[in-house]
Amino acid sequence: MRGFDRIVFFGTPEFAIPSLDALVAAGRTPILVVSRPARPGGRGRKLIEPPVAARARELGIPVAQPEKVRAPEFLERLRSSTPDLAVVVAFGQIFPRALLELPPAGCVNVHASLLPRWRGAAPIQAAIAAGDAETGVSIQQMAEGLDSGPVYAARRTPIGDDETAGELSQRLARLGAELLLEVLPALEAELLAAAPQDESEVTLAPKLLSPQRLDPARPAAELSRLARAATPEPGAFLETRNGERLKLLRVHAVSERTAEMPGTVVRIFGEDLAIAAGDGGVLALARVQRAGGRPVSGRDLANGLRLAPGDRFA
Repeated sequence: MRGFDRIVFFGTPEFAIPSLDALVAAGRTPILVVSRPARPGGRGRKLIEPPVAARARELGIPVAQPEKVRAPEFLERLRSSTPDLAVVVAFGQIFPRALLELPPAGCVNVHASLLPRWRGAAPIQAAIAAGDAETGVSIQQMAEGLDSGPVYAARRTPIGDDETAGELSQRLARLGAELLLEVLPALEAELLAAAPQDESEVTLAPKLLSPQRLDPARPAAELSRLARAATPEPGAFLETRNGERLKLLRVHAVSERTAEMPGTVVRIFGEDLAIAAGDGGVLALARVQRAGGRPVSGRDLANGLRLAPGDRFA
């Protein structure tokens, strides 16, 4: 039986924090946390620390922030720390062979999909946009390809009808942390074998780089999925007839039909503003935000723009 007394943790965004916290709570505090460098952000373009780096400093764990993990000086620092295992959660770089082979037990990755479905940077957004009924997390042994290594374990969960990528990400982050703690003892005891992925089932999930402009001529269910997949980042928007962008924070397709042209205001009910979609369906705008404004309900948007049934978006 081998022990993982010296774990190095690689992670960058909020998604990775539950796994880091779980390791610490289980008495497996990493000897080093590796995260991406701080980047300029916000209106003042001040340097902003990645969430994982900030959390590691709160926990008193040493932090490394290399620009590239393949850099010889970083690999030498890592080698000198003599890690048993690397745990990787949404780090954001592909590892070279030299790094994959550096820890004796290799590198274990917590990935937010049921591999081989949705390899890549945006598996959560891709699953919602595609209309998948379920998704999950996978614990895999990392290989040189993109999320291509064999899988030790996976856990499934349904995707809620109105669940956004941000909400699903929080759930999967917790699920991944739980599964990680279950897998590590089995790996230490050498009781768990990794299963190769079926290459014929591979789908890719590239990162969404820019806000998504939604065309009301598309089906209502598709519009709902695309908006939820892009929430909170990079965001999705509709345009009014004068070109103003309306950021969609909460939308859902409703079970009614209309003969109105796509983009036409159908009705205002409760706090929602309902517009016609391209398939004769109806999309309800529950929470929206005008440029420079605060989030408001669909009804408040209609009041602010003086919209009534029969008016049209772009």
